[in-house]
Amino acid sequence: MDIENEKLQDAVDGKPCTEKDDKKAPKHPPVPPSATASLVWDGPDGAITYEATAGHLKVTADDGKPMAQMFHRSYVATAGVKDPASPSARAQALHPSGFGFSAGDAASSDWFRSTRPVTFCFNGGPGCASVPLDFGGIGPVRAMPDGTRHLTTPAKLQHNPACILPLTDIVFLDAPGTGWSFVESERKGKKIWGVDGDADAFARAIQVWLTENRRWNSPVFLFGESYGTVRNAVLARILGEKGVGVSGVVQLSTIYDWASTLPGNDAYYMGMTPVYAAAAQWFGKVGEGTEPNRWFDEACVFVNERLCPALVMGDRLDDEREESVAVEMSSYVGLSPEYLRAHHLRVELEDFRRELLRDEGRVMGRLDLRFTGDAVTPVQGSTEFIAGEDAADDALEAVWTGAFRALMDRIGYVNPAPYVSTNWKVNESWNWIHQAPGTLESVPAPNVALDMGVAMRRNPSMRVCYIGGRYDAATPYWNLIHDTSALFLPDGLRKQQEFHLYGCGHMSYVDEETLEAMARDLRAFYAKALQG
Repeated sequence: MDIENEKLQDAVDGKPCTEKDDKKAPKHPPVPPSATASLVWDGPDGAITYEATAGHLKVTADDGKPMAQMFHRSYVATAGVKDPASPSARAQALHPSGFGFSAGDAASSDWFRSTRPVTFCFNGGPGCASVPLDFGGIGPVRAMPDGTRHLTTPAKLQHNPACILPLTDIVFLDAPGTGWSFVESERKGKKIWGVDGDADAFARAIQVWLTENRRWNSPVFLFGESYGTVRNAVLARILGEKGVGVSGVVQLSTIYDWASTLPGNDAYYMGMTPVYAAAAQWFGKVGEGTEPNRWFDEACVFVNERLCPALVMGDRLDDEREESVAVEMSSYVGLSPEYLRAHHLRVELEDFRRELLRDEGRVMGRLDLRFTGDAVTPVQGSTEFIAGEDAADDALEAVWTGAFRALMDRIGYVNPAPYVSTNWKVNESWNWIHQAPGTLESVPAPNVALDMGVAMRRNPSMRVCYIGGRYDAATPYWNLIHDTSALFLPDGLRKQQEFHLYGCGHMSYVDEETLEAMARDLRAFYAKALQG
């Protein structure tokens, strides 16, 4: 954040920051000591012994003053790794002959371990902790889902068959202000809670972890979900500027151009339409007999060739053409042509969630349109309220948190402070102002695809894996394809990207079939990224 932007944010908040703010006592309880336990993950290809550590990373500014304490969970393999792409085979090849030790002594063994990949993982929000990605997705312990049904406690835990521990050590980070991560003062929070400050804090925390664990020679990967993909785009660039090479980035449920989320932006309606089409087919309203991936692709073609030109015309679109597009759109999204014409082909998500299953008294989720809940009473029908109600989140969040707290008990980590899964203060305080590299202006609706493009051009060996879901209404897949194609990367860099669309929602790991497919694709991705 530059000085002018910081002043602007202070003015918006109506409260100028002074140096006195830095001298205020921290508003959080003392950080407890870290805890470590040796555990065993029993995977499809055998068991891996690993050290599970819970603790904090002290994030400091360039002048050495503390900024935040970032809570992390680290899973570091100590025995049993068999994947040839990650452990001793690679380390043996990288062993420098001039370091004064032989292949059989303890120092050499430490060297081999220090070259094992490490992946830094986090969720988004902004303002969300990393528990879902850990205990729902890629960590060693998983709370088992039950399709699109609401889960009950206690959580049914299992050794996660899709854990990425055979490929890489894993570090889950909670953003400052979420989970058990704390900012040192209100002023420090204001500096961190924004596009640039957040990425800078994560870059500093990653460097601290690499230093404390003597892992500076490890291949570094980033794994972000939702807003975590915004963070990754800026973070991949910033880490390179700080001397940390990034081998690969996994972008789960990606959003790059924030303008597409703003009211009245036609890119929003374009991106939502294939998601609506997928959901309408899921509930049996349209698309009978068509394979779901093909149906989604056909809806994307409709958007590109028919809907996009119609939306661009605005009120210049004549009645006959609007009627024609509305009829075709109806065949994809399951709403009547009359409804679509009344909305001039622009359907808001909250309206679609209530309208498609109105006759059944059901409302669809947001993160995953396949999840449903009972419709609220008319007096509770405000758009703001409906936007915050999400059956997909209700069905899973509490069980994931319970699984996380159970693991903390197993490790022996005790923290009396409340664990904040979602901090709305952080979300509402977010500073969206960002100047993409190579541009001349800071804007409050950033397009961080430009940051990722710069990171790839500077580091042409870095690979990027994009993962999306057909039923994800939070970060539509169509917008990802549009934003990455607008980078006009040269052929060599375009080949460093791979795209995977699954039959899932925002949280791909909810589906057993998707989880298995994602595990196979991630194994192939890591192998390619480690080959350079």
